[in-house]
Amino acid sequence: MKQDINSKQDLDSKQNLASKQNIALFDLDNTLLAGDSDYNWGLFLINEGLLDGKTHQARNDQFYQDYKNGNLDIYKFLEFQLKPLSEHSKAFLDTLHLKYMENVIRPMMTQKAQDLVDTHKAAGDLCVVITATNSFVTKPIATAYGIEHLIGTDPEIKDGQYTGGVQGVPSFQEGKVTRINDWLKARGQHLDDFGKSYFYSDSHNDLPLMKRVTNPVAVDADPTLTAYAEQNQWPHISLRN
Repeated sequence: MKQDINSKQDLDSKQNLASKQNIALFDLDNTLLAGDSDYNWGLFLINEGLLDGKTHQARNDQFYQDYKNGNLDIYKFLEFQLKPLSEHSKAFLDTLHLKYMENVIRPMMTQKAQDLVDTHKAAGDLCVVITATNSFVTKPIATAYGIEHLIGTDPEIKDGQYTGGVQGVPSFQEGKVTRINDWLKARGQHLDDFGKSYFYSDSHNDLPLMKRVTNPVAVDADPTLTAYAEQNQWPHISLRN
């Protein structure tokens, strides 16, 4: 009898798990995109004549290298990267972003990445882009992939104008854990509420969040994440065409 009760409890547990919605989290730069939207935004502004190439390019390259090395000072980077937003009207920036999407971002969007997103959406999974790159740059990109929800680093806005500052916790490293937990809490949810939680990323900077989901997936990963994924038997996939 006891065995029968245990078997029923196991079956009920499996059925309950199967009935739960899954959540799929996607990093953006070098994961869904075959390139970095943050780094290339700086290059785009230089090409548009809105930034001085000599001074901006060198610092942009150094910050990007710091990111890859895992020692990026996120607040110094944001001070650098968000300053150009404060120098133009939001209307002008929105128009500029349309050109950026067409000329720079869409060539980085791969069919494999879109197919992955579509597979999760078709399964009824809650899909979220979670990225360290600021939400001004990334919201239209998430929308282009058909993903409604974005958690990015939020630029501060006052009186309809970007200030060059940051609002709240940057969505970077451990900050991604904080941001997804806060976002879910506001929805009355928690990561443990989902049957499965996926997180797709290319970067070792995302290990804090990858360690907290049930299904971490390395995507065209950097050497550090590749080694960690192999050690822990995580899947490693490519979304490049």
